[in-house]
Amino acid sequence: MKTFAKGIHPEYCKDRTKNSKIVELAIPLKVIIPLHQNLGASCEPLVKVGDEVSEGQKIGETSKFVSAPVHASISGKVTRIEKLPHPCGVNVLSVVIEAHNVQCPISNVQLKKFDDIDPEEIRQSVKEAGIVGLGGAAFPTHVKLSPPKDKKIDTILVNGCECEPYITADHRIMLERAEDVVKGAKLVAKACNAGRIIFGVEENKKDATKALREVLRHEPEEGIYDGMEVITLETKYPQGGEKMLIKAMLEREVPSGGLPLDVGVVVANVGSCVAISEAVFKGIPLTKRVVTVTGSGIREPKNLLVRIGTTFKEIVDQCGGLTDDAYKVIMGGPMMGVAQYTLEVPVVKATSCILVLAKKDVKEEKVYPCIKCGRCARSCPMSLVPTRLAAYANAAKFSDFDEWGGQDCMECGCCVYVCPAKIPIVQLVKLGKLKLRQMK
Repeated sequence: MKTFAKGIHPEYCKDRTKNSKIVELAIPLKVIIPLHQNLGASCEPLVKVGDEVSEGQKIGETSKFVSAPVHASISGKVTRIEKLPHPCGVNVLSVVIEAHNVQCPISNVQLKKFDDIDPEEIRQSVKEAGIVGLGGAAFPTHVKLSPPKDKKIDTILVNGCECEPYITADHRIMLERAEDVVKGAKLVAKACNAGRIIFGVEENKKDATKALREVLRHEPEEGIYDGMEVITLETKYPQGGEKMLIKAMLEREVPSGGLPLDVGVVVANVGSCVAISEAVFKGIPLTKRVVTVTGSGIREPKNLLVRIGTTFKEIVDQCGGLTDDAYKVIMGGPMMGVAQYTLEVPVVKATSCILVLAKKDVKEEKVYPCIKCGRCARSCPMSLVPTRLAAYANAAKFSDFDEWGGQDCMECGCCVYVCPAKIPIVQLVKLGKLKLRQMK
């Protein structure tokens, strides 16, 4: 099986939800829609307090290219527009909508056929729908689909690895919506004028591999492609990282400070492919996403289709509530997730998982001096020296931090996982990156 060098093999803990079908959560009475839900510029509100809005209506937008608009996920009345807690740990300007008794669902009509859609129309539909990378990075998708003219894209990689422990949202999407995943991937290829589509799935998801291959077997020959295939990858963390995926599947190496388009590749998450299919073929904006709710601190783990803006508290309540020994709530997985200080934060486009851990699963480790064992360097998928980066950041030597490749760190947490001294390397690297941005 294909893979990349280094990485780790953590316990994956996916058994509690991998066989749980996606269930749509009931319409919430209130949603909180942050106006910043992408790796780019924040949106400006297009509504004011007191306005009546309909599900799918655009309520936030900006003229900046690297950004994505946001939409109302329910029909109702705008009651507040103010800075409120965001799951990434800061307060963000947000639109609060309280639901009407009668909802006006988004129209669900097939608009066009594949051959009748041109690349620019795909990009515009994706932009208007506010689609971002749903694997967690939240990079605006229309930007990915608009490579510079001097960057020839020949291959689309569809990321179905989902290597982060606990999370099974993408796994269930591949099982239950494989046809839409393939349709979305073909739209991405058409927008980028790429002739090849490869689906990458880790070996521990054999049923998902089978589902995708079954769709490809019966897929009509639309467009001109060298071929579409599903490749099985070794189960290893972080196999789903863009640069790791490209190296494993194509033997191409993204240069330092570069992007996948520098090596002729665009990577799309399977959830993003489904969202693209819905936006282009049905005119449906991104107002819902699949979220895995799991962990030893939750009573009824589930995979849920959740409206953007639904609070963590409402979702947890719909999953039976917290256990008596629930101790820590994380947005995302245990390796790259963000710990929460309140359940009154909303689901955003980047929320793939709500992980609740019991106290027995959370260890407060004591930090010791580095013993120069080299385990972090042997595990780092980016071939960095993580403790050196941490030391430079801690000593405020940010120029040295930059020279040693601090900006290339993907913050996957492999180094912390194997460090016997329990040094908070990722936190220090994040500090170093923040200080460099401020200096520049």
